[in-house]
Amino acid sequence: MMKTSLLTICLALTLGMTGGHAQAASPKRELVATINSNVNFFYPGRGTTAEEYNFGMLVFNGLVGIAPDLTLRPELAESWTSNEAATEWTFHLRRGVTFHNGKPFTAGDVVHTFKLLADPELASRARSTAEMIDRIDTPDEHTAIFVLKEPYGAWPSMLIERQLKIVPEGVSLEEMAKHPVGTGPFVFESYTPGDRVVVRKNPNYWEAGLPKLDRVTLRIMPEDAAKIAALKAGDVDVLWNVPLESIKALEAEPDIIVDAKATGTWDGIVMNNTQKPFDDVRVRRAVLKALDKAQLVQFALFGHGQPTHTPIPPNSPAFAKSLGFAPDVAGARALLAEAGYPKGFAITLNVPVGRPTRERAAVAIQQMLAPAGIQVKLERVPYSRWGATISGKAPFYMDGYLARPTLDTATYPWYHSSGSWNNRMWHFKSERIDRTLDQARRATSEKEQHELYRTFQRYALEDAPGVVMYSINVATAYRKALKGYETHPYSWMDLRTAYFE
Repeated sequence: MMKTSLLTICLALTLGMTGGHAQAASPKRELVATINSNVNFFYPGRGTTAEEYNFGMLVFNGLVGIAPDLTLRPELAESWTSNEAATEWTFHLRRGVTFHNGKPFTAGDVVHTFKLLADPELASRARSTAEMIDRIDTPDEHTAIFVLKEPYGAWPSMLIERQLKIVPEGVSLEEMAKHPVGTGPFVFESYTPGDRVVVRKNPNYWEAGLPKLDRVTLRIMPEDAAKIAALKAGDVDVLWNVPLESIKALEAEPDIIVDAKATGTWDGIVMNNTQKPFDDVRVRRAVLKALDKAQLVQFALFGHGQPTHTPIPPNSPAFAKSLGFAPDVAGARALLAEAGYPKGFAITLNVPVGRPTRERAAVAIQQMLAPAGIQVKLERVPYSRWGATISGKAPFYMDGYLARPTLDTATYPWYHSSGSWNNRMWHFKSERIDRTLDQARRATSEKEQHELYRTFQRYALEDAPGVVMYSINVATAYRKALKGYETHPYSWMDLRTAYFE
């Protein structure tokens, strides 16, 4: 009797609390994602790694953003126009935006941001962009006019660059290093090196209804196996930058979605044009002709990428589709004979340890060059010693670079005779390529720009400073309960619209 009464009371209380129905659990409001290493710089202007770019995406905004479909979208600038010469660009700034510390966003913050970026002592990777500006006029608090030193038809596209996030005037870089302040969807909460970075929802964010999450934790997890296990167990919601070799296995998991996107990130072969035998363009062209880039995609990327001619990826409207990729071993041997190497030659190819796509590609390259008469010895070098002993020094080595925001920034630094990466890597000069890239910078018509870049790609194959092998897909894997999220081609996690069902 006593047991029946207690059971009846418990059932009555349960029905009373739930209205006669089982109460559904509330959706999660906090997300855990992986990154590979520490965030060394909170100030976005000093950012150099994908981890720092991901943090910047959460906490800061730029004047201009870019959507996953690679279309520009207004961020802190609502609109922009230029004069006919493309030397003056007027940006109309968004009103009612505040920084995380409550300070209103104004044109003064734009001036402050670009003044910092131009400071040589900060050594920002975006300094060259800031140095293109003659001055920034601010006729009122919500207008910023960029007066450039020379015409630049793609200036708005330049402003999506990862370091060009707007920071507040009045907050020192010393303060920013400890407690970063932006206008972004999330507010910095805490950082434990080697473990995690935590950010929380910005209640005053300017995009209505966003973000939808209350908190995001970036778990610092360098080991691929540990990340994958945590995702499968549900301890992690998003695995950023899935190892290409793990994509197929993760796609078979019923509770996980793998989302891969084409990018402009690339791997290539550096040939120092000032050192023999690569001071002869016929040798460089022979290397290029002997390679089967389609097979390199399969071998190095497990098919998760596409062959390309230059850093302009195949998904770009400026890609030169008419140029093929078929290898020509006989043509390569003929070029080597013309250059004085009828029996070929032997060469060491330096390969960075810990960069698996390049390590796999190097093995395939060794096999592909042999039939042309080029005997390649592979020398694996720890990445900790790469910058000091190989990069910019060795005559023949593997390297790779993240996607850049514009056609100009993807090509000019590597192929123009004054380009910063060219002067470090292949030390190449072509007057016709210089002329074409300079014309593309000045072009204000998108049609004209694209035609010039197609011409550039043809010249790049003929003048052959080095080899760009393929563009690499980037993938994230995430739990099926997560909605409103997709992989961004620029390898950062945009979590503004993400939520759980």
